[in-house]
Amino acid sequence: MTTNMSGADEANGTPGGARGRTAIVAGAGIGGLAAAVTLRRVGVEVTVHERAAALRPAGTALSVMSNSLTALATLGIDLGLAERGRVIETAELMTSTGGLIRKMPYRDLSARLGAPSVCVSRSALQSALLDAAGDCPIHLGSAVTGYELEPDGVRVRFEDGEEARADLLVGADGIHSAVRAQLAGPEQLREAGYLCWLAVTPFRHPRLTPGFNGHYWGRGQRFGLHDIGQGHAYWWGTRNMSPESARTWKGGRQDVARAFDGWAEVIGEVIRATPEEAVHAVPAQDRPFLERWGEGRVTLLGDAAHPMLTALAQGGSTAIEDAVVLAHSCAAAFDPAAGLRAYEQARRARTKWLVDNSYSLSRSEQEDRPLMTALRNTLMRYAPTPLLMRPFEKAMTYTSPDFAARSAEPPARL
Repeated sequence: MTTNMSGADEANGTPGGARGRTAIVAGAGIGGLAAAVTLRRVGVEVTVHERAAALRPAGTALSVMSNSLTALATLGIDLGLAERGRVIETAELMTSTGGLIRKMPYRDLSARLGAPSVCVSRSALQSALLDAAGDCPIHLGSAVTGYELEPDGVRVRFEDGEEARADLLVGADGIHSAVRAQLAGPEQLREAGYLCWLAVTPFRHPRLTPGFNGHYWGRGQRFGLHDIGQGHAYWWGTRNMSPESARTWKGGRQDVARAFDGWAEVIGEVIRATPEEAVHAVPAQDRPFLERWGEGRVTLLGDAAHPMLTALAQGGSTAIEDAVVLAHSCAAAFDPAAGLRAYEQARRARTKWLVDNSYSLSRSEQEDRPLMTALRNTLMRYAPTPLLMRPFEKAMTYTSPDFAARSAEPPARL
């Protein structure tokens, strides 16, 4: 099945070696659709292949941080997310019962960086990316299972036995990526030892002011409450448990409510206001960092390359960054494979830092030992603001790699 999209900005007059090339993108999640948008902007003819039979947004909501919007602006792309979601105005860190630990200056930081951070539903973000991608073909029920390198391209295999050829293959097929599996071989997921509950629901409450983002911290548990606009709230909760228990959890909304019994009143209210079917349970998982993302005309992007825990709220934003850098690199390189290697080199240090720091910060946030929990909260309350915000500022700052120095050779005949 193929879905066509309308309204794309075509790559008008974009210089570089990318124009006229073809690319297959495996996966139509945030990273895959972002890659379709950015690669088309520099003149690549993109086809997206998605395993799912229907194009439904996976998950609930997320934060699209300043760095990703700054990155998109380097290609002249504005997804209009401030109108589709809600710009973060207030960010508060609280105890489990709602006592204020600290207000976090995300709004000031975003203003200094020149772009807002936005909380938005995944369905609204998906819609924005589809609008921007225009008439790019998306083949649904079309799972990429592997590839064969060719001297001047790549042949892609699909689950139904079909094959297709392109100049480039971008594996944006998520944490269980088939493209990564062929490239890297057997790997184990890294399980963080806690479960995440997530939901989006219609909700109005005096505590949920416009642009509110609240984080409630307990011992081995956290809860987040976010205004995403249009009268809806995004909430998530975590609880420490064994990896096996997190993978096999089969409870429901009432079990989630019991897990947060005695916490701030608004938490119980938003859980009770949520339909049973809207609550999703996801084990906290990532992978140790992979140094090698590609070979020949093949590369990885987003969760396929560097899945990370949620502590820095950078999973989706980093995938969008990847897509922007990939497009710039392809536009600057006359040799397609060299362009992919330049993209990988440009992204390696930053994404490794994000994976490692998301993991270490997550361990601190999920701390359950009484003394260490008290020390953590004291640090968060009294640490100097520049010190406290340093990792978040680094995560939210996008710096464009310099791909201006192009090969002197003429474009290869494709």
